[in-house]
Amino acid sequence: MWLYLPCGRTASHVSDTYVPVANRSLPGHRTTRGGRQMTARDVYLPVAAQPSVDTLVGMSQQAEDRGYDRVWLPETWGRDAVTTLTSIAEHTSTVGLGSSILNVYSRSPALLGQTAATLQEVSDGRFRAGVGPSGPIVIEGWHGREFESPLKYTRETVDIMKQVLSGETVDYDGDIFSLSGFRLRCEPPEPAPPVDAGGLGPKSVELAGRFADGWHALMLTADGLRDRLEDFEHGADLGDRDRADQRVTLSLTCCAMDDREQARELARQHVAFYIGGMGTFYRDALARQGYEDTAYEIAEQWGSGNKGAAVDAISDELLDSIAVAGTPEDCRDRIAQFEDIDGVDAINISFPRAAERDTIDTTIDVLAP
Repeated sequence: MWLYLPCGRTASHVSDTYVPVANRSLPGHRTTRGGRQMTARDVYLPVAAQPSVDTLVGMSQQAEDRGYDRVWLPETWGRDAVTTLTSIAEHTSTVGLGSSILNVYSRSPALLGQTAATLQEVSDGRFRAGVGPSGPIVIEGWHGREFESPLKYTRETVDIMKQVLSGETVDYDGDIFSLSGFRLRCEPPEPAPPVDAGGLGPKSVELAGRFADGWHALMLTADGLRDRLEDFEHGADLGDRDRADQRVTLSLTCCAMDDREQARELARQHVAFYIGGMGTFYRDALARQGYEDTAYEIAEQWGSGNKGAAVDAISDELLDSIAVAGTPEDCRDRIAQFEDIDGVDAINISFPRAAERDTIDTTIDVLAP
């Protein structure tokens, strides 16, 4: 016999445990020390395959114990992020949770809105959504969808998600999506989770500032980040957004080891993979930041199968401009320099693809806030 659960607008379980916003410190709100606003530190759970969901839960509990603000989970072609985040939510209590990113092609915008509402419920108000286009390698090669109009897809997805999360009837007539007549059949989350957007290029970052609640940045030098922050803030002005209500999260590849050279080699391999093996987006982003010759050399060597040469093309100066790798003392000093960049609200500690669990654990501990 099947049990058909009710799906009307019934009260959620959050009502039993929910603490009003005014009475608690929400993840993602910057605190102060001596009158100076502090940059939050987050953990970007490994994009590389892990032994089990329990492994990712354990890393999230470690981040919570060490005082990190939030854990973010990517979604590529491994475990789906939604199920995994649900498990993490059930086994943590204070650390914020987020998706970084869910792509805007493999799920409809309405489903992404439903997903954000549900994750906000099961986490008792700790969820923050991050969405974006990903890239053609994943969208076409894995999901079998045409990678078309990424800016329009992202903008319309963010718009629709926010309508869904409001609990009102969704009426939307865009260039890609047209919806009407439906609304959530459960109570909308209160507060609604923020919806951030990822992006590398000037237009995508401007879009994030104009329509989203935050921007996820990665593979950027300090100067490159400042340039894109101008785009983000321009978008916020166009959208009449209050910049104080938005959150810029910079993801940094971090690796802290007693063996300095091994830590830096792992970080180099990671950077080379993204620039050379993940399409043209990261290559072009690096080229825009004054490293055009190096970016194209890495991509050419990687594409020709000369992966060692691609890794060797990354100089110490370039590595230090986009990553934090070395001894624990090196890493603490380097990350502080990124935190001092005006306009960055959170630093997201990520890890090289080839990092072993003990290296990940050590890096989380070394860079704990």
